[in-house]
Amino acid sequence: MRGGFGLVGPRRERHVVPAADLDLLALPVGDDGVVIGVDAEGRSAVLGINRPTPYEVTLIGGLWTAQVLALRAAATGARVAVETGRGQVWSGLAQAAGGGQQCVTLHEVGRIPPQGASAGSPVLVIRDCGMRPPRGRVVAGPWQAVLTLLPYLSPTAPRLLQQSSLVGVQRVSPDEAEQIGRLMRLPRQAVDSLPTLGDGVTLWCTPRDRQFVMTQGTDAETGLLGGARRID
Repeated sequence: MRGGFGLVGPRRERHVVPAADLDLLALPVGDDGVVIGVDAEGRSAVLGINRPTPYEVTLIGGLWTAQVLALRAAATGARVAVETGRGQVWSGLAQAAGGGQQCVTLHEVGRIPPQGASAGSPVLVIRDCGMRPPRGRVVAGPWQAVLTLLPYLSPTAPRLLQQSSLVGVQRVSPDEAEQIGRLMRLPRQAVDSLPTLGDGVTLWCTPRDRQFVMTQGTDAETGLLGGARRID
């Protein structure tokens, strides 16, 4: 016993890593946020939705992918507010998320209240309002991202795509692929691949960058939502 210092702990050799080996400790994650799947090289693809600046996302895809994103955003500590006209398909998720805490709330279209987002309580608003979503009462702002889900390309899609910071595209028809290619300035190879994408595969893109991501559900997500699917 040492006076005032407690017991002497066990002696161990120090863990030393040579400076030349530090790069080996790097993690294959480019940003912090929600892990949305893996890229073509098998590296983790991360979507940073909790930002101090407004962040608009449009997903032309299936309900399954939007719901996985909602669960994973809630797991990072974000509150998720879902504006939807089909509350019955979201109610099970809202009840299961958060381990009894109300971290996912459901609201009728046009009736979502202000969310009071902050750095300590970020918010993801998911707008599941069909092919022609009305202009939202709650818009993107600091620490409040908005994800609009479109099942297919609609007349409102060009406006949404142009104002979005990020666009996700799942399997679409060849005609839709051509239109999206023009709007997002996609290369021919990417346009040709859109009608053939498998369930769970999303092309996340901006006018300058693009990345294919495969989203696979965890055991808990699959138990709650079923397997990956493009068509609801």
